Amino acid sequence: MTIQLEKYKYDLDQLLVNRLEQLNLPQDFQQAVQYAINAGGKRLRPILMQETFRVFSEETYKVTDVMLALELVHTYSLIHDDLPAMDDDDLRRGQPTIHKKFDEATAILVGDGFLTYAFQLIANSSYLDAEEKVYVTQQLSQASGFEGMIQGQFLDLKSEGETISIDQLELVHRYKTGALIRAAVKIGAYLGGAIPPQIESLDRYAFYLGMTFQIQDDILDVTGSEDELGKPIGSDISLHKNTFPSLLGLEQAIEWREDCMTKAENALNEANVNNENLIAFINLFGRRNN
Repeated sequence: MTIQLEKYKYDLDQLLVNRLEQLNLPQDFQQAVQYAINAGGKRLRPILMQETFRVFSEETYKVTDVMLALELVHTYSLIHDDLPAMDDDDLRRGQPTIHKKFDEATAILVGDGFLTYAFQLIANSSYLDAEEKVYVTQQLSQASGFEGMIQGQFLDLKSEGETISIDQLELVHRYKTGALIRAAVKIGAYLGGAIPPQIESLDRYAFYLGMTFQIQDDILDVTGSEDELGKPIGSDISLHKNTFPSLLGLEQAIEWREDCMTKAENALNEANVNNENLIAFINLFGRRNN
Protein backbone atom coordinates (compact mmCIF):
# COMPACT_ATOMS: atom_id res chain seq x y z
CA MET A 1 0.00 0.00 0.00
CA THR A 2 1.35 3.39 -0.99
CA ILE A 3 -0.39 5.44 1.71
CA GLN A 4 1.94 6.16 4.63
CA LEU A 5 -0.67 5.12 7.16
CA GLU A 6 1.60 4.72 10.18
CA LYS A 7 3.34 8.05 9.61
CA TYR A 8 0.06 9.91 9.07
CA LYS A 9 -1.46 8.20 12.10
CA TYR A 10 1.52 9.13 14.29
CA ASP A 11 1.35 12.77 13.17
CA LEU A 12 -2.40 12.92 13.81
CA ASP A 13 -2.06 11.29 17.21
CA GLN A 14 0.53 13.86 18.26
CA LEU A 15 -1.62 16.76 17.07
CA LEU A 16 -4.70 15.43 18.86
CA VAL A 17 -2.85 14.84 22.12
CA ASN A 18 -1.22 18.28 22.01
CA ARG A 19 -4.48 20.11 21.26
CA LEU A 20 -6.37 18.33 24.01
CA GLU A 21 -3.56 18.81 26.55
CA GLN A 22 -3.94 22.56 26.05
CA LEU A 23 -7.49 22.47 27.39
CA ASN A 24 -7.94 23.74 30.93
CA LEU A 25 -9.58 20.65 32.44
CA PRO A 26 -9.58 19.03 35.90
CA GLN A 27 -6.77 16.51 36.09
CA ASP A 28 -9.00 13.44 36.40
CA PHE A 29 -11.17 14.58 33.49
CA GLN A 30 -8.09 15.29 31.37
CA GLN A 31 -6.94 11.77 32.20
CA ALA A 32 -10.18 10.36 30.76
CA VAL A 33 -9.88 12.59 27.67
CA GLN A 34 -6.33 11.42 27.01
CA TYR A 35 -7.29 7.79 27.59
CA ALA A 36 -10.04 8.11 25.00
CA ILE A 37 -7.82 9.66 22.35
CA ASN A 38 -4.91 7.29 23.05
CA ALA A 39 -7.09 4.17 22.87
CA GLY A 40 -5.81 3.44 19.38
CA GLY A 41 -7.62 3.66 16.10
CA LYS A 42 -6.26 3.78 12.57
CA ARG A 43 -7.43 7.37 11.88
CA LEU A 44 -8.67 6.20 8.48
CA ARG A 45 -11.31 8.89 7.99
CA PRO A 46 -9.04 11.92 8.39
CA ILE A 47 -6.32 10.22 6.33
CA LEU A 48 -8.93 9.57 3.62
CA MET A 49 -9.85 13.25 3.74
CA GLN A 50 -6.20 14.24 3.40
CA GLU A 51 -5.59 11.87 0.49
CA THR A 52 -8.67 13.17 -1.33
CA PHE A 53 -7.45 16.73 -0.77
CA ARG A 54 -4.00 15.78 -2.10
CA VAL A 55 -5.52 14.77 -5.43
CA PHE A 56 -6.17 18.46 -6.06
CA SER A 57 -3.68 20.35 -3.87
CA GLU A 58 -0.42 19.76 -2.00
CA GLU A 59 -1.12 22.44 0.66
CA THR A 60 -2.18 19.82 3.19
CA TYR A 61 -1.87 22.20 6.16
CA LYS A 62 -5.25 23.55 5.02
CA VAL A 63 -7.10 20.42 6.16
CA THR A 64 -5.25 19.95 9.45
CA ASP A 65 -7.93 21.33 11.78
CA VAL A 66 -10.72 19.62 9.83
CA MET A 67 -8.93 16.28 10.04
CA LEU A 68 -8.68 16.64 13.82
CA ALA A 69 -12.34 17.65 14.01
CA LEU A 70 -13.43 14.65 11.96
CA GLU A 71 -11.48 12.22 14.14
CA LEU A 72 -12.95 13.77 17.30
CA VAL A 73 -16.48 13.31 15.92
CA HIS A 74 -15.70 9.71 15.02
CA THR A 75 -14.19 9.01 18.45
CA TYR A 76 -17.21 10.56 20.18
CA SER A 77 -19.48 8.25 18.20
CA LEU A 78 -17.50 5.18 19.28
CA ILE A 79 -17.54 6.20 22.96
CA HIS A 80 -21.32 6.60 22.90
CA ASP A 81 -21.79 3.49 20.73
CA ASP A 82 -20.06 1.39 23.41
CA LEU A 83 -22.33 2.58 26.25
CA PRO A 84 -24.66 0.10 28.01
CA ALA A 85 -27.73 1.81 26.52
CA MET A 86 -26.32 1.31 23.02
CA ASP A 87 -24.10 -1.66 22.06
CA ASP A 88 -22.87 -2.30 25.63
CA ASP A 89 -19.26 -3.17 24.73
CA ASP A 90 -16.61 -3.75 27.38
CA LEU A 91 -13.65 -3.64 24.98
CA ARG A 92 -12.58 -1.33 22.20
CA ARG A 93 -9.36 -2.19 20.33
CA GLY A 94 -8.43 -4.63 23.07
CA GLN A 95 -8.71 -2.04 25.87
CA PRO A 96 -11.51 -1.37 28.37
CA THR A 97 -14.06 1.05 26.94
CA ILE A 98 -14.28 4.50 28.54
CA HIS A 99 -17.31 3.71 30.68
CA LYS A 100 -15.54 0.58 31.96
CA LYS A 101 -12.24 2.32 32.64
CA PHE A 102 -13.95 5.28 34.34
CA ASP A 103 -17.75 5.44 34.53
CA GLU A 104 -20.77 6.06 32.30
CA ALA A 105 -21.15 9.75 33.15
CA THR A 106 -17.50 10.43 32.34
CA ALA A 107 -17.80 8.54 29.05
CA ILE A 108 -20.86 10.56 28.03
CA LEU A 109 -19.18 13.84 28.91
CA VAL A 110 -15.93 12.98 27.09
CA GLY A 111 -17.96 12.09 24.01
CA ASP A 112 -20.00 15.29 24.25
CA GLY A 113 -16.80 17.28 24.68
CA PHE A 114 -15.18 15.75 21.60
CA LEU A 115 -18.23 16.51 19.46
CA THR A 116 -18.47 20.15 20.47
CA TYR A 117 -14.71 20.76 20.46
CA ALA A 118 -14.60 19.49 16.89
CA PHE A 119 -16.69 22.43 15.72
CA GLN A 120 -14.68 24.81 17.87
CA LEU A 121 -11.57 23.70 15.98
CA ILE A 122 -13.26 24.43 12.65
CA ALA A 123 -14.56 27.83 13.77
CA ASN A 124 -11.13 28.86 15.08
CA SER A 125 -9.09 27.48 12.17
CA SER A 126 -6.69 30.01 10.69
CA TYR A 127 -6.34 27.88 7.55
CA LEU A 128 -9.94 28.25 6.33
CA ASP A 129 -11.82 31.28 5.08
CA ALA A 130 -15.39 32.03 6.17
CA GLU A 131 -17.03 30.32 3.19
CA GLU A 132 -14.94 27.20 3.69
CA LYS A 133 -15.84 27.09 7.39
CA VAL A 134 -19.54 27.21 6.50
CA TYR A 135 -19.17 24.34 4.00
CA VAL A 136 -17.14 22.18 6.37
CA THR A 137 -19.51 22.83 9.28
CA GLN A 138 -22.56 22.03 7.17
CA GLN A 139 -21.11 18.79 5.81
CA LEU A 140 -19.75 17.52 9.13
CA SER A 141 -22.81 18.48 11.18
CA GLN A 142 -25.16 16.85 8.66
CA ALA A 143 -23.06 13.69 8.53
CA SER A 144 -22.90 13.39 12.32
CA GLY A 145 -26.45 14.51 13.11
CA PHE A 146 -30.09 13.64 12.48
CA GLU A 147 -29.56 13.30 8.74
CA GLY A 148 -26.51 11.10 9.22
CA MET A 149 -24.88 9.07 11.95
CA ILE A 150 -27.48 9.72 14.67
CA GLN A 151 -30.32 8.48 12.48
CA GLY A 152 -28.28 5.45 11.50
CA GLN A 153 -27.61 4.57 15.12
CA PHE A 154 -31.31 4.92 15.94
CA LEU A 155 -32.35 2.69 13.03
CA ASP A 156 -29.69 0.14 14.00
CA LEU A 157 -30.88 -0.03 17.62
CA LYS A 158 -34.53 -0.15 16.58
CA SER A 159 -33.90 -3.08 14.25
CA GLU A 160 -32.25 -5.30 16.89
CA GLY A 161 -34.21 -8.51 17.18
CA GLU A 162 -36.45 -7.51 14.25
CA THR A 163 -36.57 -8.91 10.74
CA ILE A 164 -35.61 -6.24 8.21
CA SER A 165 -34.91 -6.25 4.49
CA ILE A 166 -31.52 -5.85 2.87
CA ASP A 167 -32.64 -2.43 1.62
CA GLN A 168 -33.41 -1.37 5.19
CA LEU A 169 -30.01 -2.62 6.36
CA GLU A 170 -28.31 -0.68 3.58
CA LEU A 171 -30.20 2.43 4.74
CA VAL A 172 -28.97 1.92 8.32
CA HIS A 173 -25.36 1.88 7.21
CA ARG A 174 -25.77 4.62 4.59
CA TYR A 175 -26.22 6.81 7.66
CA LYS A 176 -24.42 5.07 10.53
CA THR A 177 -21.18 4.11 8.81
CA GLY A 178 -21.25 5.84 5.45
CA ALA A 179 -22.12 9.42 6.38
CA LEU A 180 -18.77 10.34 7.97
CA ILE A 181 -16.81 8.60 5.21
CA ARG A 182 -18.72 10.57 2.59
CA ALA A 183 -18.14 13.80 4.52
CA ALA A 184 -14.41 13.07 4.67
CA VAL A 185 -14.20 12.71 0.91
CA LYS A 186 -16.50 15.60 0.00
CA ILE A 187 -14.75 18.03 2.35
CA GLY A 188 -11.31 16.94 1.15
CA ALA A 189 -12.32 17.37 -2.48
CA TYR A 190 -14.00 20.73 -1.92
CA LEU A 191 -11.12 22.24 0.05
CA GLY A 192 -8.66 20.91 -2.50
CA GLY A 193 -10.43 22.69 -5.34
CA ALA A 194 -12.40 19.92 -7.08
CA ILE A 195 -15.17 21.02 -9.44
CA PRO A 196 -18.81 20.06 -8.60
CA PRO A 197 -19.07 17.09 -11.04
CA GLN A 198 -15.92 15.62 -9.53
CA ILE A 199 -17.28 16.06 -6.01
CA GLU A 200 -20.49 14.26 -7.04
CA SER A 201 -18.55 11.31 -8.47
CA LEU A 202 -16.25 11.20 -5.46
CA ASP A 203 -19.33 11.19 -3.23
CA ARG A 204 -20.46 8.00 -5.01
CA TYR A 205 -16.99 6.58 -4.50
CA ALA A 206 -17.27 7.35 -0.79
CA PHE A 207 -20.74 5.80 -0.58
CA TYR A 208 -19.50 2.49 -1.95
CA LEU A 209 -16.36 2.77 0.16
CA GLY A 210 -18.55 3.07 3.25
CA MET A 211 -20.64 0.07 2.25
CA THR A 212 -17.45 -1.90 1.61
CA PHE A 213 -16.20 -1.00 5.09
CA GLN A 214 -19.44 -2.06 6.78
CA ILE A 215 -19.87 -5.32 4.90
CA GLN A 216 -16.29 -6.28 5.74
CA ASP A 217 -16.96 -5.31 9.37
CA ASP A 218 -19.93 -7.68 9.43
CA ILE A 219 -17.92 -10.43 7.75
CA LEU A 220 -15.12 -10.07 10.31
CA ASP A 221 -17.63 -10.45 13.14
CA VAL A 222 -18.20 -13.94 11.75
CA THR A 223 -14.76 -14.92 10.41
CA GLY A 224 -12.24 -12.69 12.24
CA SER A 225 -10.11 -13.33 15.30
CA GLU A 226 -10.63 -11.68 18.67
CA ASP A 227 -6.92 -10.86 18.94
CA GLU A 228 -6.92 -8.92 15.67
CA LEU A 229 -10.28 -7.22 16.18
CA GLY A 230 -9.66 -6.29 19.81
CA LYS A 231 -13.21 -7.28 20.77
CA PRO A 232 -15.21 -10.51 21.07
CA ILE A 233 -16.21 -12.29 17.85
CA GLY A 234 -19.95 -12.72 17.33
CA SER A 235 -20.97 -9.61 19.27
CA ASP A 236 -23.47 -8.69 16.53
CA ILE A 237 -25.12 -12.10 16.85
CA SER A 238 -25.34 -11.81 20.64
CA LEU A 239 -27.09 -8.44 20.25
CA HIS A 240 -29.47 -9.88 17.62
CA LYS A 241 -28.26 -7.32 15.10
CA ASN A 242 -29.07 -7.52 11.43
CA THR A 243 -25.88 -7.87 9.38
CA PHE A 244 -25.06 -8.54 5.77
CA PRO A 245 -24.01 -12.16 6.46
CA SER A 246 -27.12 -12.79 8.58
CA LEU A 247 -29.44 -11.53 5.82
CA LEU A 248 -27.54 -12.68 2.74
CA GLY A 249 -25.38 -15.52 3.97
CA LEU A 250 -21.61 -15.25 4.16
CA GLU A 251 -20.91 -16.14 0.53
CA GLN A 252 -23.35 -13.58 -0.88
CA ALA A 253 -22.16 -10.94 1.58
CA ILE A 254 -18.65 -11.40 0.18
CA GLU A 255 -20.09 -10.98 -3.34
CA TRP A 256 -21.79 -7.72 -2.27
CA ARG A 257 -18.50 -6.48 -0.84
CA GLU A 258 -16.73 -7.20 -4.12
CA ASP A 259 -19.47 -5.44 -6.09
CA CYS A 260 -19.21 -2.34 -3.88
CA MET A 261 -15.44 -2.30 -4.34
CA THR A 262 -15.87 -2.40 -8.12
CA LYS A 263 -18.47 0.39 -8.03
CA ALA A 264 -16.17 2.53 -5.87
CA GLU A 265 -13.40 2.21 -8.44
CA ASN A 266 -15.83 2.99 -11.27
CA ALA A 267 -16.87 6.19 -9.48
CA LEU A 268 -13.22 7.24 -9.27
CA ASN A 269 -12.95 6.79 -13.01
CA GLU A 270 -16.08 8.92 -13.49
CA ALA A 271 -14.42 11.66 -11.45
CA ASN A 272 -11.40 11.39 -13.76
CA VAL A 273 -9.31 10.61 -10.70
CA ASN A 274 -6.77 7.85 -11.27
CA ASN A 275 -5.16 8.10 -7.87
CA GLU A 276 -3.40 5.04 -6.50
CA ASN A 277 -3.95 6.05 -2.89
CA LEU A 278 -7.72 6.39 -3.26
CA ILE A 279 -7.76 3.04 -5.06
CA ALA A 280 -5.67 1.62 -2.20
CA PHE A 281 -8.37 2.72 0.25
CA ILE A 282 -10.86 0.45 -1.54
CA ASN A 283 -8.61 -2.54 -0.91
CA LEU A 284 -7.79 -1.40 2.61
CA PHE A 285 -11.47 -1.16 3.57
CA GLY A 286 -12.42 -4.38 1.81
CA ARG A 287 -9.48 -6.59 2.74
CA ARG A 288 -8.72 -5.48 6.31
CA ASN A 289 -8.51 -7.96 9.18
CA ASN A 290 -9.45 -5.57 11.98
